[in-house]
Amino acid sequence: MRYWAYLIAKLTVAGAFLWVIRGLIAFYAPRPETFMYSFIRPDPFTHDLGMTFVWLLFTLFAAGVFWVVVWDQRYRCRTCLRRLRMPILTGSWTHVLFGAPKTEYICPYGHGTLKVAELQITGHQEPDWEPHEDIWKELYSLEETEK
Repeated sequence: MRYWAYLIAKLTVAGAFLWVIRGLIAFYAPRPETFMYSFIRPDPFTHDLGMTFVWLLFTLFAAGVFWVVVWDQRYRCRTCLRRLRMPILTGSWTHVLFGAPKTEYICPYGHGTLKVAELQITGHQEPDWEPHEDIWKELYSLEETEK
């Protein structure tokens, strides 16, 4: 639940940031003069090529911001929300039938592992999150067996 709440919070902050930038662009946009009616101020987006280009750049920037937010969220632990670390390459590019290449990321506190497929022949494959049991229980059990 915290994982999704954190994503919603990041999207909200990014949306508010983009809303402020949009307001600044709209405020500082030069309004074109009209010929006949002085009380009608046309939208600069439809009459000014430079302003249209500025809105195009803003739209591309906004799409990039939301993409970075989602990309960052995919590589976070589902339990503690820390960035996943220690990428390990598994599988082989030369023997794809025996083990497709994957990258595995692990939570620094041992909450789980994220397996991301590097080769996607049959279409897009979602990353596989595998939660782990408490890592300390496993370490204590190994210590008990050595005694």
